[in-house]
Amino acid sequence: MIQRPRGTRDFGPDEMETRRYLEGLMRLQAGTFGFREISTPIFEYAKLFTIKSGPNILEEMYAFKDKGGRDITLRPELTAPVMRFFVNELTDVPRPLKVFYIGPCFRYERPQSGRFREFYQFGAELIGAQNPESDAEVIALAASIMEKAGLKDYRIRIGHIGILRKKLKDAGVAPEMVPSILQKLDKKLFDEARSIMEQAEMSDGSIDEVVGITNIAGPVSVLDDFEGESKDYLQGVARILDASRVKNPQIDLGVIRGLDYYTGIVFEIDVPKLGAEKQVCGGGSYSLSELFGGETVFSTGFAIGFDRTILALEKEGFKAPRRAVEAYVIPVSEGMREKALGITSMLRAKGIAADVDLMRRNLAKNLKYANSIKARKAIIVGEKELETQSVVVRDMETGEQRAVKIDDLADFFVKCGGNGV
Repeated sequence: MIQRPRGTRDFGPDEMETRRYLEGLMRLQAGTFGFREISTPIFEYAKLFTIKSGPNILEEMYAFKDKGGRDITLRPELTAPVMRFFVNELTDVPRPLKVFYIGPCFRYERPQSGRFREFYQFGAELIGAQNPESDAEVIALAASIMEKAGLKDYRIRIGHIGILRKKLKDAGVAPEMVPSILQKLDKKLFDEARSIMEQAEMSDGSIDEVVGITNIAGPVSVLDDFEGESKDYLQGVARILDASRVKNPQIDLGVIRGLDYYTGIVFEIDVPKLGAEKQVCGGGSYSLSELFGGETVFSTGFAIGFDRTILALEKEGFKAPRRAVEAYVIPVSEGMREKALGITSMLRAKGIAADVDLMRRNLAKNLKYANSIKARKAIIVGEKELETQSVVVRDMETGEQRAVKIDDLADFFVKCGGNGV
């Protein structure tokens, strides 16, 4: 038996209904904020991702040479492809450009709870603005998606990577050493971060100051006694979020994000119930377009881990509404089969979800099957009823039956709350 590759999944009908429901919800919410959907290729030139992070990142990606000898990789994330698309074709679009996307990404890493080699991201980018309003707009969208999805227990933590970058620069740290320090601080590996900072010949006082900044966390009021760079900017973002009715955002200057291209505001959304793998969303402000041959353009974006968000919702008991079959059509005899198929086709043409017996079961077994697929009603097509151009409609929940004229069936289902159009 051929198994699926490790780190991938198959999704059954119930799971796909959940996923499509949440996709639709996210798309709708992004649209209410004025964001429009785009799509980029699943594979890109490897250079798109190595140009900033270096060739070592290929170890974490599905990279290969195509038949023309070109270095190709399955996309490990979607921000870089979006910015490549912007530089290629969208620079003349009025700004700010507000776009969103959803799709699969691929990383070669050890699979674990909520983390897969093929995973899905929903994300948004606001391109062309650098101010508290644009940063707050992006954070507010991410928060509103969590709210609309019904997630109850989550935390929004907001920092500013520019604060630490400036402290390290002022301390004389060589630019090539900054990413390593930030990565260690991001993972709370303070001893390792101190070691690198000592190698960079930072003073003990400067090191203590940098580590101390990462421990500043709490309500917006924790900034009252903070005298560092970007305090006013952070407070401005917080005020706009408050005006936008975003629930209880927290300041956390230890939010660093592991990607080198972030320059300003950074934020994460965590779900404590998920334990160690608790982050469901991360983002911030950045400038990438100049790396891909474009002008310097500031942007703010985020990516939601779609799979981990579903896991978080399920831990809270979430169940997506199911699209039930409104009508299951049952011919009581072989002579009624074509009439049953015609009735099914008529209902479908009216936008009513209808299924029909294809297994040639008897009436009892068909009613049992209709119940198993949670059909709301069964339509029983028999010779006696057809004499008056009628059928029997059975409510599968109550067992009640009534005769309905075939010409009136579509209206009957609409009046009963079916999905007729």
